[in-house]
Amino acid sequence: MPLTVDIVGPDGVRWSGQATFVTAPTVEGSIGLYPAHEPIMSVLKAGDVTVDPVDGERAIVPITGGFLSFDDDRITVIADSQDRPDA
Repeated sequence: MPLTVDIVGPDGVRWSGQATFVTAPTVEGSIGLYPAHEPIMSVLKAGDVTVDPVDGERAIVPITGGFLSFDDDRITVIADSQDRPDA
């Protein structure tokens, strides 16, 4: 069963769809999420959220921070902003 991923920020949805793997930069280090991962909520720091979609090419979404929620194979990223100041 694939992951359902929604990455949203102040200007709307940045990426939404089905994925096999997602990485995100948390304040405690990088996290990688596959289907069936235990539920988690994390504070994000500046960096890239990387999504390996079921179909298509890898998506890289830069963020300045925010929150990540994972439960029941659903990942929601609420980003403070999608553009890093150093990008």
